[in-house]
Amino acid sequence: MRLPLTTLCYLEKDDHYLMLHRIKKEEDLSRGKWLGLGGHLEEGESPDECVVREVYEESGLTLHSYTYRGIVTFTHNRLGTEYMSIFTSDDFSGELQEDCHEGYLAWQSK
Repeated sequence: MRLPLTTLCYLEKDDHYLMLHRIKKEEDLSRGKWLGLGGHLEEGESPDECVVREVYEESGLTLHSYTYRGIVTFTHNRLGTEYMSIFTSDDFSGELQEDCHEGYLAWQSK
């Protein structure tokens, strides 16, 4: 069973956010939406560790620093409660992947 803890990070560069168009998974509750990068915490992982791992896995970019912005609580009758830690970062490096297993990445104007 997945932990009900997730992260979401908005990478900022030149007045744009790096967004993920989630279109690759058929059974995705966020299918068709544009979102920041992130995902579920693994057992024993902190939100900080998770956001660094997820950003790297989804984009190929390495976070050097980031800012915690808050937590969002989602409730759903069938799926239960999810707690999402939100981050932003403008301090990262690496070569951006063309796409990822979740969808396609693109810099979107703020």
